[in-house]
Amino acid sequence: MATKPKIIVLDDDPTGSQTVHSCLLLTRWDVETLRLGLNDESPIFFVLTNTRALTPEEAADRTREVCHNLKLALEAEKIQDFLIVSRSDSTLRGHYPVETDVIAEELGPFDAHFLVPAFFEGGRFTRDSVHYLIVNGVPTPVHETEFARDSVFGYHHSYLPKYVEEKTKGRIPSETVEQFLLADIRAGSLERLMNLTGNQCCVVDGETQADLNRFAADLLTAASLGKRFLFRSAASILTALAALPPQPIGPEDMAQYVRGGKPGAVIVGSHVKKTTEQLESLLQEAGIVAIEVDVARLVDESEAQRAALLAETLKTVHDAHADGKTPVVYTSRRELTFKDTETRLQFGVAVSALLMDIVRGLPADIGFLISKGGITSNDVLSTGLALTSARLLGQILPGCSIVRTPTDHPQFPNLPVVLFPGNVGDADALATTYRRLCKSTVIS
Repeated sequence: MATKPKIIVLDDDPTGSQTVHSCLLLTRWDVETLRLGLNDESPIFFVLTNTRALTPEEAADRTREVCHNLKLALEAEKIQDFLIVSRSDSTLRGHYPVETDVIAEELGPFDAHFLVPAFFEGGRFTRDSVHYLIVNGVPTPVHETEFARDSVFGYHHSYLPKYVEEKTKGRIPSETVEQFLLADIRAGSLERLMNLTGNQCCVVDGETQADLNRFAADLLTAASLGKRFLFRSAASILTALAALPPQPIGPEDMAQYVRGGKPGAVIVGSHVKKTTEQLESLLQEAGIVAIEVDVARLVDESEAQRAALLAETLKTVHDAHADGKTPVVYTSRRELTFKDTETRLQFGVAVSALLMDIVRGLPADIGFLISKGGITSNDVLSTGLALTSARLLGQILPGCSIVRTPTDHPQFPNLPVVLFPGNVGDADALATTYRRLCKSTVIS
């Protein structure tokens, strides 16, 4: 049997590991850190590039830097057998084709690149090349959802060949896109995969994990026979490619990771409607103290205003913790308007910087930390906790990962941190996560 290739995932926010476990998440991409990932015993590792928070130009530059260092790390480790995945959002938001173009330039040539946006745990599947999201029990083409109206990454098509044509501005016409439909996948695709050349763009259906498992088996066979493939995907194909056994500790039992059975803290940055619903449900739970941060106070960029906001918030956090409660720090939900995308992104950076100062100022003995929102979670790991790497323990809910800080972390050793994407789970999902971690916590 051929050895399995190392699966290297460049993740544009830290939630793409939401279907795997026991692997490393790297928040740095210098050659030495990348070698850590290449040498780890897990078949898969993630490089958290956070490019979804960047402009297209910055995303291209960062992806190029990661690929350049990765090439050096692969040479140093004498690894030739690897698969590259550009992991992004399962509702089609992100810098496509910017990132796959750069990866192809730096690490190519590839015979094909595959768009595989299915993410079953989050209710997203692809049938007849149309990508759907289950909204209130109804399969809805994604272009009819709030995600298609995203002010930075909006789009008009759920039919993936048309989406590709739209995003590549006609460079890849829809009729040239290869479609791997459910019937093709279920009948076996090896022969077709072997015939792909010239970085052919392909879109892949998937209704169940079994579909992608079947397709992944053919992909891995083709790769072992010399084909070179690149992926732009959500998380479910990663489950299939990595083929890991069940996680060591089940979701309902993850309270055993909580430090000293103590109450934790929750940081909420995401603004999507689903997050707001989940937040409202969480705030009804026992043992919670709601702390709203009025981010409108950051608009005038006054340093004194910012310092006062930070000091007030941290005082309330510490008072709640001293009282044996879990503080839930969330940004005000009112959507502010900005003159252009650039200004909106800059304001997002300012809000995140404030939240990370709050993370750094949390009580040192909190039992756990829940981070809500993809970009917020990335910043919590890389900036708030200043991690180079973290070990993924598994999922506490479908699509919702929990990692642990290293034993030698100067401020929060062995702290379990939940990375909760903005748009995953039902209305009670955040409250369920909190309750699971509080099993060993005394709530008054």
